[in-house]
This record gives sequence, C-alpha cells and structure tokens, in this order.
Amino acid sequence: MTSSPVPPPATGAWRAGDPPGRRRWVSHDRQTKLEAGGALPGFRLAYETWGTLASDGSNAVLVEHALTGDSHAAGEAGPGHPTAGWWDALIGPGRPLDTDELFVVVPNVLGGCQGSTGPSSPDPDGRPWGSRFPRLTVRDQVLAEQVLADELGIERWAMVLGGSMGGMRALEWGVTLPGRVESLLVVAAPAAATAEQIAWASPQLHAIRADRGWRGGDYYDAAPGEGPHLGLGVARRIAHVTYRTEAELNQRFGRRHQAPGDQRFAVESYLDHHAEKLVRRFDANSYLVLTESMNTHDVGRDRGGVGAALSRVTARTLVAGVDSDRLYPLYQSQELAAGIPGAGEAAVVSSPYGHDSFLIEIGQIATLIKALLG
Repeated sequence: MTSSPVPPPATGAWRAGDPPGRRRWVSHDRQTKLEAGGALPGFRLAYETWGTLASDGSNAVLVEHALTGDSHAAGEAGPGHPTAGWWDALIGPGRPLDTDELFVVVPNVLGGCQGSTGPSSPDPDGRPWGSRFPRLTVRDQVLAEQVLADELGIERWAMVLGGSMGGMRALEWGVTLPGRVESLLVVAAPAAATAEQIAWASPQLHAIRADRGWRGGDYYDAAPGEGPHLGLGVARRIAHVTYRTEAELNQRFGRRHQAPGDQRFAVESYLDHHAEKLVRRFDANSYLVLTESMNTHDVGRDRGGVGAALSRVTARTLVAGVDSDRLYPLYQSQELAAGIPGAGEAAVVSSPYGHDSFLIEIGQIATLIKALLG
C-alpha cells in the first residue's frame, strides 16, 4: 500500500453512530437458517429508495449492487456515503429508471458492510461478529431481500436488475421467487461460477487471511493502520485487473513510469489508487464473505442442474454480456440466455473496458433497461 498521511481505519465499514445518510433499515428479528447450515439470530438490511411506491405496488424496481457496491446507487457523496452513486446516471427523474414513474429500491446486501448485517455488525451481545459470522450464499441474500420486499408491501417487482454479483442475485430472484418478478435484467453474470473464476478469487482471499492485521477475522478494535488493509489492498489490485482488459491497460498506461523519479509503472500507481480507496470504505471480512458467496453461486444446486433451474424463470428476461469481459466472458451470458424461456439471444455490450463496462457504458445499459421496461 502506498503511504498516506492518514493511516486507514481497521475497517471501512459503516458503523452504528456514523451518519445514516439516505439509508433506511428493515429488521428481521427471527432466527434465519442459512443454506450452508449456519444461522443468524436475526438481521438488518440497509436500503435506499427513490420515487414513490404506487398504491398497488406495481411500479417497484429492485437494483442489485456488485461486490464492493452498496445501497447508494444514486446521489452525491456526503456524510454517511463516502462515494457518489455508482449508477447515478440511470436513476432519477427523466432517467432510464425514471423516479417520476418508478419506485427504485437498492439494498445493501446481507453480509455487506454499509449498514446491513455483516461481519462488522454487532452480534446479540454487542460485539462485532468478526470470525464468528456464518457463511452465506447468494440464495440466502435473496431470501433476506424478500423480507425487505414484504416490509415495503411489494408483492411483485416490475423489474429486478443488476450486474456482476448483482446479476447473480437478480438471477436468483427470477429462479427462487419467479412469481415475484415481472421482468429481469442480468448483466455480466453467470448461472454458476467456473473454476477459473474461483481461481481468480483464491489469491484475493489468501491475501486478506495472510495479513497479520486480519487477526483471524477479529480486528475491529485495532488502531488505524493496524487492520488488514494491506491484504485487502492486494485483493483489490488482483480483482481490478480482472475487471478491465489488456488492451485498455496497454493503451492507457503502456510501460510509462508514474513520474520522473518514481520507480512505479503508471499502471501500478493506478492499482495502488484503487486499493487505497477501497480500504477506506470497505471491510476485509465482508470482502471474504461476499467473494465466497460468489464462488458458491450455482442456480442449479439442489434443483436438478442449471437447465432445470433456469426453466423456472417466468419473468420477461433480458440477459446481456460484455464482449471484452475476461472475468465473466460473453459465452456465459449466451448460455444463460439460451436456458431461460423466452429470453432470446443475449444482448452484447460492446466496450474496451471489460467487466467494469456495466458501470461505465451507461448509454448501452440504459438501452437495455428501456427495452425491457418498454
């Protein structure tokens, strides 16, 4: 990690007492059994909304964030929100997700670190869960979001959409709760994680766990600079390379050094920058929990296989992949589209930016949303 005048906190998680920002919360106070065999005594989900829910609940849209995203999909950075909305250009009056007509809901995923129950949250005794936090699957996360939908009075989503890990959750909504999804948009996400995707995740997980500051997962009382920020930063560097493309990195940075006298290559400085930002707004344990939930993602598990699971989808569905994506290659989106009744051919987001294109190519994502809502 590059030097900084202010050492990073032990965790970048939102903690009780921090400014709430636009967040609201829903609580579930009953024990929740988890797919991997553990349980939570209850949980809270943080979420944000834009627009007004129709009296019959018919205009609700669920937007699912990716691995290091959160509920703040639109709006400026400010107290409680360290970054601006990650899909800001898509959500708001007159935008593709037009909040003059739609009620847009964005939860922070269960296991996350920006207000929802996760490893940095207090357990019933008031101590951070830390190493005792149970394993989660994407299916667990979707069933937690069902609680949110019930609390808001939404029986059926007009649309569920997301990219990457958010696309996995959107897909699970369509398979697990088909009667509650009118339309479905899955971008840059597979039906099941492949060996290579699990392999890319493995050194990221090892980097965090090998950091002496990780302390087996119980580091929340560590002083600034003494947490697992080095391991989390390495994990982010590895991941970020998979999010972009060789061609883009070569064009942007080539073999240039960052500056005269700076021995770092410019591309190394770029990765350092993204690592430094993440360790100040994310939690290492949440990174582990969520990455492992992505590794276990498989809509066909205990459902007779992927084909049988996808046949359960009744939503009007559009699947899209990115032609330059080397993390979740286009063929996975094509296979997904081929297995969902009525989905037709997968749409192609054409971009030099790789996997991150679902966050960058806003015009093309807007076209997909309009086509599905149309």
